[in-house]
Amino acid sequence: MMKASRKWQLALGLVSAAALSPAWAAKDITVAVGSNFTTLDPYDANDTLSQAVAKSFYEGLFGFDKDMKLENVLAQSYQASPDGLSYTIRLRPGVKFQDGTDFNASAVKVNLDRASNPDNHLKRYNLFKAIDKTEVVDDNTVKVTLKQPFSAFINTLASPVAAMISPAALKKYGKDIGFHPVGTGPYQFALWNQTDFVKVTRFPGYWHKGYPKLDSITWRPVVDNNTRAAMLQTGEADFAFPIPYEQAPLLEKSSKVDLVSTPSIMQRYISLNVTQKPFDNPRVREALEYAINRPALVKVAFAGYATPATGILPPAIQFSRTYPAYEYNPAKARELLKQAGYPEGFTTTLWSSHNHSTAQKVLQFTQQQLAQVGVKVQVRAMDAGQRSAEVEGKGQKESGVRMFYTGWSASTGEANWALAPLFATASWPPAIFNTAFYSNKQVDQDLDEALKTTDNDKKAALYKDAQDRIWNDHPWIPLVVEKLVSAKSKKLSGFYVMPDTAFSFDEADVK
Repeated sequence: MMKASRKWQLALGLVSAAALSPAWAAKDITVAVGSNFTTLDPYDANDTLSQAVAKSFYEGLFGFDKDMKLENVLAQSYQASPDGLSYTIRLRPGVKFQDGTDFNASAVKVNLDRASNPDNHLKRYNLFKAIDKTEVVDDNTVKVTLKQPFSAFINTLASPVAAMISPAALKKYGKDIGFHPVGTGPYQFALWNQTDFVKVTRFPGYWHKGYPKLDSITWRPVVDNNTRAAMLQTGEADFAFPIPYEQAPLLEKSSKVDLVSTPSIMQRYISLNVTQKPFDNPRVREALEYAINRPALVKVAFAGYATPATGILPPAIQFSRTYPAYEYNPAKARELLKQAGYPEGFTTTLWSSHNHSTAQKVLQFTQQQLAQVGVKVQVRAMDAGQRSAEVEGKGQKESGVRMFYTGWSASTGEANWALAPLFATASWPPAIFNTAFYSNKQVDQDLDEALKTTDNDKKAALYKDAQDRIWNDHPWIPLVVEKLVSAKSKKLSGFYVMPDTAFSFDEADVK
């Protein structure tokens, strides 16, 4: 038997040889991101970042390219019935999960049965609650029958939420699958150090031959914006997002880094808990609309890399409506507060869903603006764990949310998922993310009816009515639509930020 010291010397020799030989050079990259991950189970994640990282090892039946155009992934085709109640999906043959389990119609059924079962209490259940049953037609064909027509169904299956998880892994790990992901994706899960990083490594059995091109990706949360930018300059990171806007001019001049600005569907807003005083008064909510100088916010917190919100949906979302901008008018705000019975203003809290530097600037700016109209706010920036426990995990009666700064991008690329999770009565936390606890029966009806029709004119009219009512009810202070600013090493190619703030890295490679 070889002695331990001899084994160690041999290992060192192999490593040294690999380091000296270009043929052995590992293609490893580090991606610096703005916050921690909440779970690696996409069905149970409310944040886009956790879903984006899960795309390393998970794939869905459909997906989006870097321009948010629908594409086939594990599905080869689909056919919808004339009444819109069933979808027959043909699957890609010969695909295996990373644990060796076959991907087939039975695996799809296991995943969709899990997603559509309310007893599982998954955060993304509402995306799948329209499913009545999923049937195996043959190994490579599955038929999904809906309870009612759901015109956004294929878009839903294309979102990062709808990942195909190994049935064997689901059986083995149960509710702990979020710590033990097993999918069909180009990379396989290696390690999650919950305070530091997630690492994935190349999956040798990936069905798409020649991919992936990288050997590993390390996803590293770096809350401080300036540190994230500095890591690119020192080579500690190969890609960083988001980039602090004030650092953009400096990085543009760097010989090592490419700065990239892309359009987004990320809407930033402050929700107001309409079930709690003083936000149960519509005049108070309207007053706060006039108290925020949005063009100034764009300059101060986003260095110009954003546009003032013109509605409750980003303009790029289909069926979005534009409204006359709320002018900055502190006098009008004070008058409305007086009419509402708060001539001296009031004291409240403003929380943020993230604690990176840009979010902190938004909090500070808003705090100063509201103070000018007599509204004193205590600000608190949360990390992912705090947000999950104190905001997403609590219902209306126990929730401490009053004013909440956050953002939303519709990962399905259509209006339903841009409106229903944030304004439907059924979306109150802990179900989804209606942190305003807003409820309007007509809005609920509009959103339901819009999903039942395939007539685009009728759908447009329903979404217009819903948005008109929400806009006039003021459950939010819409702030800005972000531009997405990322930066990468000049050695890295094929890695992009998508309009929904997820990542596209199928073609990622290093020179």
